[in-house]
Parts: sequence; C-alpha cells; structure tokens
Amino acid sequence: MTIAREDFEKVDIRVGVVTDAREFPEARRPAYRLWIDFGPLGTLRSSAQITARYRPEELIGRQVVAVVNFPPRPIGPFSSQVLVLGAYDESGAVILLRPDTAVVRGARIG
Repeated sequence: MTIAREDFEKVDIRVGVVTDAREFPEARRPAYRLWIDFGPLGTLRSSAQITARYRPEELIGRQVVAVVNFPPRPIGPFSSQVLVLGAYDESGAVILLRPDTAVVRGARIG
C-alpha cells in the first residue's frame, strides 16, 4: 500500500531525550514508563515494550525518536502520550531508533 506524501507529512516525528524510566508492573506485557524531554514541546510520557533489550538506568539521557501527535492512549493507570519508534530484531525485541549524532531536543524528523 502506498500513501500520499501529504499523509506522511501529517505525522509529527521528533527527537527527545529520556529523562526518567521506570518499571511498569501494571502493564499487561512487560514495559517501562518513560518521560521524554522534547524541548519546546515539553516532557511527554510513553509506555514502551522495550524490556528485552534495555534496563531503565541505561535509557536515561538517551535520545529517542517518537511520534508526538497521536492522541494519548491509556495503558492501565498511565497515559502514554507519544509512540517511541524502534525496529524489531530476529526475536521480536524492539531496538530503539535514534540519530547517529546528537541533535536538539524536539528536532523534527522529515
């Protein structure tokens, strides 16, 4: 399936920095609660199923790429405001996407 360029341009993808990461025992599948600083957009939250490859303390200070204009999604008692992006490895675990050099918080992907 193909989409129009205009449709892709509606998706707001930004770079942020993880400022806090915590276990999320209330989630149905193993996940972390993340707080991500997107500079001018502020700090937004995400629930991310990335426990197979990452530990919370390794995520602090890491740049990540996320969709920031989806509606918030309630996951148990937590509201996930952004979708952190990653690629799946052979086992199905998520490998987080990030720029190969530091960019400013909130930088738009395009």
